[in-house]
This record gives sequence, C-alpha cells and structure tokens, in this order.
Amino acid sequence: MIALLLYRTIADHLAPWAVTLTTRMLARSLNMPEPLVHSTGDYVVARVAAFEHGVGRSLCPFRLARLLRAWWRGLH
Repeated sequence: MIALLLYRTIADHLAPWAVTLTTRMLARSLNMPEPLVHSTGDYVVARVAAFEHGVGRSLCPFRLARLLRAWWRGLH
C-alpha cells in the first residue's frame, strides 16, 4: 500500500515537474523559447515514428538475419 502511494506521488507530482524543468533547461541551453522546443520535439517524434514504420521496418535486425541465413543456405 505504501509503495502504491509512493508511486502515485512520484507519477502525479514529480514527473511533470521533472519534464518541465528539463524542457526549460533544454530551451535555455539552445536559446529557444519553450513552445518551440515542444513543437520541435513533437516533430522529431513524428519523423522517427514515420521512419520506423517505413524504412526502419525493412532494416529490422531479425528480418535481416533471416534474409542473410536464407542467402547463405542458398550458396551451399
């Protein structure tokens, strides 16, 4: 019960504070306004997701390993 209370305290109060502090520090170090840091972060997340669902899927290490094994078996 105490662990659940501690987790809820951290998740509800400390996590948003840490995100805000990190955003402010990043904005100050890049000399950018905070809203621009937020929108740039959203843009980066969208581009990474698009890459992972497009080209990144064909570069999956498991898929590449399976193709390499099939190619290697075909040589012998």
